[in-house]
Amino acid sequence: MVNKIKLSGQIKQQLPAELVNFMQAAGKIAASQGQNLYLVGGVVRDLLLAKANFDLDLVLEGNAINLAKQLHQPEAMKLTTHPHFGTAKLQWDRWSVDLTTARSETYPQPGALPRVKPGSIESDLFRRDFTINAMAVHLNPTHYGELVDLYDGKDDLEHKLIRILHEKSFSDDATRIWRGLRYEQRLDFHLEAATLKLLKRDISMLATISGDRIRCELECIFKEELPEKVLRRAEELGALARLQPSLRGDGGLAEKFREARQSSAPDLPPIALYLSLWFYHLNSAEIEGLVYYLRLPKRVAQPLSDTIKLKAGLDSLADPGLKPSRIYWLLHGFSPVALTANWLASEAPIPRQHLQLFRDKLRYVKSALTGDDLLKMGIPPGPKIKEILHHLHEASLDGKVASKQGEIDLVKGCLKGSPSPPT
Repeated sequence: MVNKIKLSGQIKQQLPAELVNFMQAAGKIAASQGQNLYLVGGVVRDLLLAKANFDLDLVLEGNAINLAKQLHQPEAMKLTTHPHFGTAKLQWDRWSVDLTTARSETYPQPGALPRVKPGSIESDLFRRDFTINAMAVHLNPTHYGELVDLYDGKDDLEHKLIRILHEKSFSDDATRIWRGLRYEQRLDFHLEAATLKLLKRDISMLATISGDRIRCELECIFKEELPEKVLRRAEELGALARLQPSLRGDGGLAEKFREARQSSAPDLPPIALYLSLWFYHLNSAEIEGLVYYLRLPKRVAQPLSDTIKLKAGLDSLADPGLKPSRIYWLLHGFSPVALTANWLASEAPIPRQHLQLFRDKLRYVKSALTGDDLLKMGIPPGPKIKEILHHLHEASLDGKVASKQGEIDLVKGCLKGSPSPPT
């Protein structure tokens, strides 16, 4: 059904004028060719919630690629097309707009990627995950701003409900379980009663989903403001056990994630840090299994491996009398993620103190003199240069020298044979 409700006011008020003008121009072109164009999905939901969302998804009852080509301004825009899927993307300045041919889809078997074919706006909305994401706004001039709400998504928004569109939704595509939990926690909604019952019934269907697709869902979760809320809810409903039986969503995780965000300000912590904290209590075999199953990329897997390696060697940092230079050489070479994760997750006070000293101070300490300076002082090229630079660095770390002149005096003393370089 097309509601009496019009969202043209919200569109004008909440979206940048450049995007509004683009949609209006696109709607006019579509109408001139006898086609219907719609704004769909999350941006419609967020218009109704008065939340900022500038990621536009447009659906055309027609050929979306042809429309994108007509809207494309080569001197200002980048056009990317995917003919097999009937989709296109236009990017310019800081904006990005996806255009998709309206389609219907069927699932040959649970967990498989759907088979799609061109369809109507009705079939396109029916294939979506939740009612609150299955609304559209007409962009053709004669119907501009009219809300298309076939499944009472607006009513569910008002009642703060997450509701699937049909009872096979989770079994068709169990990634919707993770998405449902993410929306529930992000929006502070709750799963509608029948939806919750079906989720519990179909939790085992997560086994039909590839690790790559689960990883993508986790990446989306870690982009949320408070990902720990999703993980805690996932543990309550049994989704974590399906991923790895030893995984936990609580047990101090929220506090560690909060501290990670504080230590990463103003940026969000990288996914590698979140995963390192989340996996910290697991053993090596369990972590290796997750890395393999999720197909974690090297940029994530390497810091995670670093974290576990450092965790295994924390006993070497347990001596409260360690010299700063010794602490430096024990920790030098570990990634920032590994250092931060162990500092946040370890319960051993002395190693944590040494980790903090390294993170806050020691890793930034450098000797003032360079190899060129030593050559100018008459030291011949060769291994002696490297040896003296090493001793100067350790002297700086241990507070034995605090200025360039102090380093010069130390080198001169070495050249005379007394005093010897510090060890």
